[in-house]
Amino acid sequence: MLPQEIVRKKRDGQTLSSEEVAFFVKGLADESITEGQVAAFAMAVFFKGLTIDERVALTLGMRDSGDVMDWSDIEAPVLDKHSTGGVGDNVSLMLAPALAACGAAVPMISGRGLGHTGGTLDKFDSIPGYQTQPDNALFKKVVKEVGCAVIGQTGNLAPADKRFYAIRDVTATVESLDLITASILSKKLAAGLQGLVLDVKWGTGAFMAELDEARALAQSLVKVANGAGLKTTALLTDMNEPLASAAGNAVEVQNAVDFLKGTAVDNRLWDITVAQGGELLATGGLAADGEDGAAKMRAAFESGRAAEVFAKMVSALYGPTDFMEKSELYLATAPIEAPIYAEQSGTVTGVNAREVGLAVVALKGGRTFAAQEIDPAVGLTSLAGIGNTVDADAPLAIVHAQTQEQVEQATAMVRAAYQIGEARDVPDHPPVVERIAS
Repeated sequence: MLPQEIVRKKRDGQTLSSEEVAFFVKGLADESITEGQVAAFAMAVFFKGLTIDERVALTLGMRDSGDVMDWSDIEAPVLDKHSTGGVGDNVSLMLAPALAACGAAVPMISGRGLGHTGGTLDKFDSIPGYQTQPDNALFKKVVKEVGCAVIGQTGNLAPADKRFYAIRDVTATVESLDLITASILSKKLAAGLQGLVLDVKWGTGAFMAELDEARALAQSLVKVANGAGLKTTALLTDMNEPLASAAGNAVEVQNAVDFLKGTAVDNRLWDITVAQGGELLATGGLAADGEDGAAKMRAAFESGRAAEVFAKMVSALYGPTDFMEKSELYLATAPIEAPIYAEQSGTVTGVNAREVGLAVVALKGGRTFAAQEIDPAVGLTSLAGIGNTVDADAPLAIVHAQTQEQVEQATAMVRAAYQIGEARDVPDHPPVVERIAS
């Protein structure tokens, strides 16, 4: 086969065979196909698209380009989730230990912040000593003994995707639904999962601003994942305001600790975490259906079992052994905490969650380039949600900053992100919008 002929075939809108896709992925991995040919293929796919069978073939090819985790020595169902990214989305911190408390094995491979969205690994890096990049032996040991481990991608999981994404990133082809699908799922399949739930977000703080776009991505992901042999469902969730009342790194970890201990629980965060967990427990055969799974998740949180598993996971990955008891002593804090008040009193009727996320980036709590170090201490807490009253006593948020200049910048950005009106103008926006199973 010749790579240029595969590019030509896709350019002309023809369907590639599984053998042609496999050949191209092999060339991606061993670099026998040039960067120019890869870019041309990506652009051809961007404009002509892939069939479901082609997406499955691309996904499986990229999965098989490197290591595939083997969990055959674990009797529990191996489950995980994937979120398309949002603001104040620390669901993974509570979901993984709760699932483990319900009998699942959760090898959760997560990523760092991207654009205005926070990254799960950046949050865990806020915990002193916690190893977000353990070797495979420690990773498997913790999953087997504790029930869950939240870490970063190992070096040889889906290496073809890593090269493909880097080329797409500089050739204006990232936004292809077909290639996004294969990229996400190749890594999840390489993790050796038996069940997956997808949290596909839409709204002002999501990469998919429109519900129809999010639905199309969710449908593609579910069809391809199931076509590749991974039992998968998706939930469409609302990201028209930050999910947690905190946005940042250490502040989101503390928010998760408070959630797990039951001392302070954000309602929308609770609903989405319980719904995702219920889906996964049903998928893994640990619950009769999603409602039964949700009930088991609530019990895991309310009994304290999820908090116990979280503490064990942190300790097993070399974090503090008493982190749950003394989290506020271990987590970095910023020297300045200042309330941000709205310029008028009223009810929050809308939030541009993306702008809230960018305010955290401006505080140095996120990145403007890949290698940038972030400040774990900065962020926003007590974020007002849609429907909340704000006035001289109730701020929009509390900013955690290093300098007064940062406070002033974050204040301007947060104020601009909020719409204040009357209670009758508050929209109805349930946190879970739709379930997609096929």
